[in-house]
Amino acid sequence: MLLKFALERLWKCLRKKGGDQIKIKSGLRLGISLPQSFPKEQIDHAYLREYVLKIESLGFEDGWLTEGILTPNFHLEPVTYVSYLAAITSRLRFGIAVIILNTRNPVQLAKALATVDQLSNGRIIVGLGMGGGTANYAAFGVPPERRVARLEEAITVMKALWTEERATLKGEFWKLEGARMQPKPMQKPHPPVIFGGHSEPALRRAVRMGDGWMAAGSTSTAASLESLRQIRGYLKEAGRKESEFWLSKRIYIAIDDNEARARERLSAALAYQYGGGDYSNVGLAATPSRAVEVLGTLREAGAQHILINPVYDHMQQMDLIVDKIIPQL
Repeated sequence: MLLKFALERLWKCLRKKGGDQIKIKSGLRLGISLPQSFPKEQIDHAYLREYVLKIESLGFEDGWLTEGILTPNFHLEPVTYVSYLAAITSRLRFGIAVIILNTRNPVQLAKALATVDQLSNGRIIVGLGMGGGTANYAAFGVPPERRVARLEEAITVMKALWTEERATLKGEFWKLEGARMQPKPMQKPHPPVIFGGHSEPALRRAVRMGDGWMAAGSTSTAASLESLRQIRGYLKEAGRKESEFWLSKRIYIAIDDNEARARERLSAALAYQYGGGDYSNVGLAATPSRAVEVLGTLREAGAQHILINPVYDHMQQMDLIVDKIIPQL
């Protein structure tokens, strides 16, 4: 009880002193990942609360989650998790990158996200995508065929329910006849919808249907730089302003004066997260000065936002980022 009282007093003081978003000379905006998997298969509630309140007090713009419904890891469902996080914060925005839309019912998902947007006072960012394949589709009663058409129609369904008083849609997969959904999201016309994916069709879909795009953490920095170049070209073709479109990169990060040690720990953490595999070329294992250089390269390539994603020692990594990287950006 005394520990809980002391922590609450500490965070009240921090939030009085902080609360403003991090200001970076280059204009880059920073988000950070949130603890979501627990190898000990037990949620550490005190740690979760401490972590999210700390990133809010420090001024990070947003905190991010992923989706992993069928996974052997002890991994929290993101939409439910956001509703909890929103209740203990006041400013921090929350993003999910990405919800695997073809394994969700878009009507139910639209309702859940609208509810969370209301409960959070308009602080949710919705990432949507197809995921890496169709291996799990059967578990959700979804056929693997026509997955792109299913994805795009599901997005149309959600936006209609979010924005129209009576939604009518005669689609291939869903049919709405004057369907009414309340509450609508607090954000108008709806929460920002961002996409992932690096193929040309995926990038063009983001420009055509989305409010932004985020490069995957599992994609190398070099590949993400090329995707940024491509999508900026597609935005120009479509007559869309970059200033009105979210361009971001998730970057798995390990900061250490010993780069070899950082790489070893980063690769091991990613192998756990993804269920095995070689991740020796994924993410950024670097000294603080090298990390500043790489993040600066992404900013120069057009990224307006970076999702910094520590995968071990989250609190310590965050402190290193705040103390040794952010002041140099």
